[in-house]
Amino acid sequence: MPRLTLLLVALTAIHAAEYPFQDPNLPVEKRIENLLSLMTADEKVACLGTQTRVPRLGVANIGSSEGIHGVVQRGGGQANRAPIPTTQFPQPPGMGETWDADLVRQAGHVEGHEARFITQTASYNRQILMLWGPQADLARDPRWGRLEEVYGEDPFFNGTMSVAFIKGLQGDDPKYWQAAALLKHFLANSNENGRTSTSSDFDARLFWEYYSVPFRMGFLEGGAKAFMASYNSYNGVPMAVNPILKDITMKQWGVDVVSSDGGAVRQLVTAHKRYATQKDAVVACIKAGINQFLDRYADETKEALKDGSVTEAEIDALLRPKFRIAVKLGLLDPPEVVPYSKVKDSPEPWNTDADKNISKRMALESIVLLKNANGFLPLNKGALKSIAVIGPLADVVHWDWYGGKPPYTVTPLQGIKDKLGSSAVVNYAAGDNVGAAVKAAASSDVAVVVVGNDPTCGPNMGREFKADTSTSPCAVPSDGREGRDREIITLEQEELVKRVQQANPKTVMLLIASFPYAINWSQANLQAILHMTHASQDEGSALADVLFGDYNPAGRLVMTWPKSLDQVPPMMDYNIRHGRTYMYFKGEPLYPFGYGLSYTTFRYSGLKAGSTQVAKDGSVNVSVNVKNMGSRAGDEVVQLYVTHLGSKVERPIKELKGFQRVALRPGESKTVTIPLKASTLAYWNEKANRFEVEEEPVKVMVGSSSADIKLDTTIHVR
Repeated sequence: MPRLTLLLVALTAIHAAEYPFQDPNLPVEKRIENLLSLMTADEKVACLGTQTRVPRLGVANIGSSEGIHGVVQRGGGQANRAPIPTTQFPQPPGMGETWDADLVRQAGHVEGHEARFITQTASYNRQILMLWGPQADLARDPRWGRLEEVYGEDPFFNGTMSVAFIKGLQGDDPKYWQAAALLKHFLANSNENGRTSTSSDFDARLFWEYYSVPFRMGFLEGGAKAFMASYNSYNGVPMAVNPILKDITMKQWGVDVVSSDGGAVRQLVTAHKRYATQKDAVVACIKAGINQFLDRYADETKEALKDGSVTEAEIDALLRPKFRIAVKLGLLDPPEVVPYSKVKDSPEPWNTDADKNISKRMALESIVLLKNANGFLPLNKGALKSIAVIGPLADVVHWDWYGGKPPYTVTPLQGIKDKLGSSAVVNYAAGDNVGAAVKAAASSDVAVVVVGNDPTCGPNMGREFKADTSTSPCAVPSDGREGRDREIITLEQEELVKRVQQANPKTVMLLIASFPYAINWSQANLQAILHMTHASQDEGSALADVLFGDYNPAGRLVMTWPKSLDQVPPMMDYNIRHGRTYMYFKGEPLYPFGYGLSYTTFRYSGLKAGSTQVAKDGSVNVSVNVKNMGSRAGDEVVQLYVTHLGSKVERPIKELKGFQRVALRPGESKTVTIPLKASTLAYWNEKANRFEVEEEPVKVMVGSSSADIKLDTTIHVR
């Protein structure tokens, strides 16, 4: 819009404004102060929930929706609303397995755009401009029931992906947001069993160097302004009333909205047993900085206002930052000056080629090739006369608790059928009949067996939540979900895989899974294994493209996959130095962090640091040449790790500090440059209560996984 036009629109808005808070030319804080002065106490209390509308004053609602891998509008509920289809990407570990931060940014943009479209299309009658995502927690333990919601186990990696998703979701306009991100769940919330009463205990170094890193990056680098406090305690203090909400997230990181989790206020009474009544718990949450309640709070707050245990000034202080987000979303401004105001009515974005293309690319880039003995894959569809497609996940795309309704889905079976057409016979067996599975495998040239977990442990997850927010045990011990941790990490369906392989040695496993599995037998005996996570609307077409060589896989794992639980510390041991993640893992895993194969090979050469001497407040560019040595185009994921050689404190074995996914044609070479800031080498000095960059030599390594280092050099921090 030309500057003169903008000026005229702004001048018109001044005359049209009934109240000063509606004038976009006034300072934000003055506008909010005026709005608060016009609101009644009851209106203010009402805005401490997820609804921020003030109908009497014409203030629109921010609203909310789940949104960690797509907007969630499945419908139903008390209002029995109709579902709204939205683009559904792979679960967050799958998005992470792309190792493509820019693609994650694009997915975030798709989600934010679709939320804005739904909100502003009158026929939907929904307001969902605050999206509850990304999930910035860390995958500390392979048994955690909610691993399916997070990007991975490394703090820098998760932070990088969170920043990308936030930037895409909130948009790139310099003044207004497309949508608002709300990060989940702060802090150290990685056990489901007993989550409303347990305490995650660890020292200050692990707080600053590990558990809080993705959140801090999301706020300071990504620009997010909201998060949800977790159910658990941190070092004995429940997160809903923990002083760090104000002292760190608000004062140091500039957070505006702190939400309780569903039922968390009640759990302060019933599970944590910290307060005697719901009112006491509500007052404590208000004092701690909670300004978005997902629990019973309104009557208790009004009572507290009457008896003086909470003042209206305290309520104003909580609402002031909340309305800053309303201003960022353009909800107090004339639509003419808000660039996102025209996103409505048609076309439905989830039906456009733009959104579909990003969805398909995300699905393709997320696929990880775990094994490929003697180049068994890709399959030559021209030479195949028949193929068996077997297994309980062959003809389904599973939804998950934090996924929405996609506009379409393609199952693995359908994707393979579409790829082959009439050129080969597809023999399908669901897998519940082992005899049929064996027969299909034996009568086919190749067998593809599709196995994995059920993300919801059955179809009735919504009815299986208990008063303490736990869920019933899963029928399959290796399954997990919100409210229930996994009991084992072996794959029960591997017995089916064994039977199929015995019938046809040319067997490929497609492992559609939210979690790491100890598939030791399959790794030792199968020809090939492909992995992706659940819920992508393009699951089947992407897998078929990879199976038959129309796409060369380059996904990389985002978690360490142990060979057994014997390699993992006890569940409630939050001190990762005792053997958790690739940074401290003891022994040899089944698959290391960052692992993934390709249909081609790559050669690394010419590793260089821009300088061997780096100032404590400086940075250095690390470059390496990568060449595609094969006959197929493919992507390589170059990963940069560091090891501290002269630190005075205990440091990880190695730490990821940069990565880049690069596409290479056959025979092509590219120089990959990754910046390394000295500040990212700091540790938290507990005595000085600050980060400290040490003067020391640091080994800089590049490779294709945390366990496959190709080249290294040494820099000196001065």
